[in-house]
Amino acid sequence: MAAPDIPDDLRRFILTRIASVPHLEALLLLRAAPEAWTAYAMARRLYVGEQAAGKLLEDLCAMGALAVNQDASASSYRYAPKSAELGDLIDRLAAAYGTNLVGISELIHSSMDRQAQQFADAFTWRKGH
Repeated sequence: MAAPDIPDDLRRFILTRIASVPHLEALLLLRAAPEAWTAYAMARRLYVGEQAAGKLLEDLCAMGALAVNQDASASSYRYAPKSAELGDLIDRLAAAYGTNLVGISELIHSSMDRQAQQFADAFTWRKGH
């Protein structure tokens, strides 16, 4: 059975706003769980370091998908899309990921591979330069 196609607007959203599979997993986890999450709790759930979890939570907050609560001990994050359109895209992404995990993961990785190649190309000596 062929994987379903990813609609163009969802494809653009993934390529421009989802930096990695852990970003996607954190976003979908927060969407599914209404409680607030600390970087420590997210790190344990995603099996990444606490600093990496904090960075991806900050990235998702900057995207407008999360709200942050700062207190004396630690920041906590909860799912709170800044617009109905963003919430709809994330809902559609969650549904698509449930039926096309491999296709969406490959799309995210292709974006990461392209960015890595562009970065490497910036340091390549070219004849005539």
